[in-house]
Amino acid sequence: MNYKEIHTTGKLSAFVKYFWRYEHSGEDIEYTILPDACFDIVVDFENNELENIYLTGIWTQPIKLIVTKGATLFGIRFKIIAAEYLLNREIKSLLNGMTILSKDFWNIHLAQSTDFEQFSIDLTEQMIGILNQQPEIDNRKLKLFNLIYSEQFQRVTELSEITGWNNRQINRYFNQQFGFPLKTLLNIVRCNASYPNIVEGKLYPVKEYTDQAHFIKEIKKYTENSPSQLYKNENDRFLQLSAFKVE
Repeated sequence: MNYKEIHTTGKLSAFVKYFWRYEHSGEDIEYTILPDACFDIVVDFENNELENIYLTGIWTQPIKLIVTKGATLFGIRFKIIAAEYLLNREIKSLLNGMTILSKDFWNIHLAQSTDFEQFSIDLTEQMIGILNQQPEIDNRKLKLFNLIYSEQFQRVTELSEITGWNNRQINRYFNQQFGFPLKTLLNIVRCNASYPNIVEGKLYPVKEYTDQAHFIKEIKKYTENSPSQLYKNENDRFLQLSAFKVE
């Protein structure tokens, strides 16, 4: 597989993890996408022509997709706070689903499938412009999501105390905006943090799991596969795990 990432820096990094590109020249292939606590805009080029632009929701379960021969995919992987401040919308309605965006969304129709670096530059400028026009960004939310994605916190009560934002308000926001409580996101962040270790054959808990049984149960809950099945990754069907090998 031909895969590449460009990571964000500065102000944008609180909202976007990275830009990614995937090229597929072989026959049509089915992949399974695992929950990773993010959502994406995916730009689908078929034989170098813009086919569609997709906005995904957040995955809380594995999702199957087919990548066709000759496809080039550009993507923006967002931290979920970006839904409110970059897209100005809820994504609860897209939970475990996706929708098609207009081809001129953020002028993406001007992108060339052969110039991933320029795509990342242009979209970085677009998103920084949107953030600069925001009248106010809630510092409690910024702090909360920075702590969540730091992978250091597993308790809602602890995050509530640090941010000064009570549990009930946090969960009301999460349910209205994303369609699930904060605890679900924390579980998925922890699960996602285990993927690189699983790829290396470390099939035991390293991220705040109670014990081996708890680790296996939680991994199965969000991926529908055991750690050993993920490690085997037969036919490279788990796209993110295959991408770790490329990196």
